[in-house]
Amino acid sequence: MALKKLVAGNWKMHGTSAGLAEVTAISLAAETAGCDVALCLPATLIERAVRAAPGFAIGGQDCHAAGQGAHTGDISAAMLKDAGASLTIVGHSERREAHGEGDADVRAKAEAALAAGLSVILCVGESLDVREAGRAVEVVAAQVDASLPKTGTGSALAVAYEPIWAIGTGKVPSLAEIGEMHAALRGRLVEAYGEAGRGVRILYGGSVKAANAAEIFAVADVDGALVGGASLKAGDFLPIVAAAAH
Repeated sequence: MALKKLVAGNWKMHGTSAGLAEVTAISLAAETAGCDVALCLPATLIERAVRAAPGFAIGGQDCHAAGQGAHTGDISAAMLKDAGASLTIVGHSERREAHGEGDADVRAKAEAALAAGLSVILCVGESLDVREAGRAVEVVAAQVDASLPKTGTGSALAVAYEPIWAIGTGKVPSLAEIGEMHAALRGRLVEAYGEAGRGVRILYGGSVKAANAAEIFAVADVDGALVGGASLKAGDFLPIVAAAAH
């Protein structure tokens, strides 16, 4: 079944108030895009972005699994929701690698976000060593099995496949490799959620840009994209959005 595509931008640790003009430009174009569009911004920008682009989907990039407590520097799902966010990323490879987050941590974060009323983009992906060893599907399938929340199918959950070696490098897996992985992930989602797993969008992320977006979106079970650097400027991001709408 064809799912409405989602193109989400992840600004990572980029963006100050000067970037709100880009948020506004992207939000205005998204009104007639023909696909779902979202921007996951630094926490400091969320409330201002929601005011600048009312009705547009603004998200966070991470949340703590706990609702509150002695967690200096962290942000809870309820805080994101209170600031106006409608979604959050969890399990990005930069969190898994730089902050030592494991699958159990990611699952707990996803469940906390869903309980707070946020949609979730749950990231999985393999290293170059794993890919070259021929174990990419095996490793990523195990990762998604252990990271999926017990509830939260349909539009409230998306899984983003991001090969770690392709993030920000300009390298992209072949279309056949993307198709193989997305087919495997669809199988794991159906195994976990039954037929409802067919309604969970699977996004591709890793050096997505205007030049390659259309061919990636044409691959079966690619239901959108999680876009990094190319989402910082409307001029770079909107052609990707346009490709998803066709």
